[in-house]
Amino acid sequence: MAKNLKEILVDNSNDLVHMWLEEVAEKQKEVTNSAISQDLFENTNREFVNIIFGSVEKESLTSDLDSFTERVINLGWPLSYLTDGLQLFKRVAIEFLIEHEELDVSVPKVLRHVDELVNPIINQLVNEYSGSWENTVSLQRVALQELSAPLIPVMDNITVMPLIGTIDTERAKFIMENLLDGVIKHHAEVVLIDITGVPVVDTMVAHHIIQAAEAVRLIGSTCILVGIRPEIAQTIVNLGIDLSKFPTKSSLRKGFTTALEMTNQMIVQTNSEEQTIEELIDSLDRSEQS
Repeated sequence: MAKNLKEILVDNSNDLVHMWLEEVAEKQKEVTNSAISQDLFENTNREFVNIIFGSVEKESLTSDLDSFTERVINLGWPLSYLTDGLQLFKRVAIEFLIEHEELDVSVPKVLRHVDELVNPIINQLVNEYSGSWENTVSLQRVALQELSAPLIPVMDNITVMPLIGTIDTERAKFIMENLLDGVIKHHAEVVLIDITGVPVVDTMVAHHIIQAAEAVRLIGSTCILVGIRPEIAQTIVNLGIDLSKFPTKSSLRKGFTTALEMTNQMIVQTNSEEQTIEELIDSLDRSEQS
């Protein structure tokens, strides 16, 4: 009986595809946004329904499922696109089989056999989507971590770590590790930790910064905390946070000048170097403004 049902579905695949495409088109606005073209949506739907029929005909999961799921994730479409599409296919198939004049089978048997054909596809797609999504999120997390605490050498023995955004415990741990590794790698004597882009400095954030500065001191270098805005300074005072153990400056430019003095360096302008030095100072000014 299951074989007869399958044969009816495959033999009438053109009609079923047309019915399914009409049904799924109604959900286009729920699945996609204005950035997705109509052609892309229609082509993806046709590929999806062909994969469904390929799996139904062979009564086994095809290798195209994995690559199709990955493309759906890359498009930014939700898991509901896959599950809703398959549920719609089940509904279309059941309605078609029940109304088919050559089929003399009870409705419960039709429901059961369609479930047997389609449910394995649903399970495979959900598992593949979840695995691919977790992998994508993991890669994005690593990329964000690498960008969240860069250590930039600007001159001999001087490096800068610009921090942007909220600092939580996990990110603070990464900042600490990256800071210590970078200080050793670049042979930095002075590190400028720029908190201009940190919106809020509370007790926890200050504690993490103090820990990072103390760790740098233990390996023989010095931290200068720069980018302390007036509201940040007021917050630090109100919270009773002690930042007296390492230098603080209101701007990256002032911190850079102090770092030059601490490393016994100075900038001497010559005609050939004048433009380069001006570009360096301008870049510091722009970083403060941003």
